Amino acid sequence: MRLGDLVSNSPYVCGPETTILEAAVAMEGSDLGSLAVVEGRDLVGLITERDIRRSVAEDVDLATAVSSIMSSDPDTFDPDLDVWDAAAWIAESGYRHLPVVDDEGVLLGVVSVRDLLKALVETV
Repeated sequence: MRLGDLVSNSPYVCGPETTILEAAVAMEGSDLGSLAVVEGRDLVGLITERDIRRSVAEDVDLATAVSSIMSSDPDTFDPDLDVWDAAAWIAESGYRHLPVVDDEGVLLGVVSVRDLLKALVETV
């Protein structure tokens, strides 16, 4: 199984000026742990539930733009990457979300640890 098999039809995204509160509401409403941050068609960052949790703990104003707390220029992954290789990368890196992009750099989706775990269980 490949990472591309795990992405949905359209990725969940927000813009860099989206507020932390708006991102949190979007994540809660879609049961996601992250949103890809895009500017035009370009992936510029990733905002995660951990970023939001840290912001709340540090008393950051929730009207602040996600661009100030997101992980900028995230590593991206090829849709043909085997899920076992992706899982090994996650185990070493500590990341929980993998942005998947095609050869032209178009964001296809973000694969989470939960997505990977389900896929790995299905392959055994």
